[in-house]
Amino acid sequence: MPRGDKSSYTNKQKRQAEHIEEGYEDRGVGKKESERRAWATVNSMTHGGKKSGSGRGRSEDHSSARKGGHKGGSSQSHEERSRAAKKGWETRRRES
Repeated sequence: MPRGDKSSYTNKQKRQAEHIEEGYEDRGVGKKESERRAWATVNSMTHGGKKSGSGRGRSEDHSSARKGGHKGGSSQSHEERSRAAKKGWETRRRES
């Protein structure tokens, strides 16, 4: 089986990857990069392709799917952080 072959994935995993890929494309990520990220997310959630045998494999972990867009950066803009820092500094200066 060559690298990149998706035949060992379930239909559910393929649907998940397609849906995740569309989300990335909606946010302006390129087609190939969206596909790469989508399959990486599916792999991190489901730990790879199909596993034969009852009870074999690991349970699914959906934390990587919930994380999307929240992993890095701050919710505050640079100006808001700067204003808050200056306000705190002025308060401390008055108290001393």
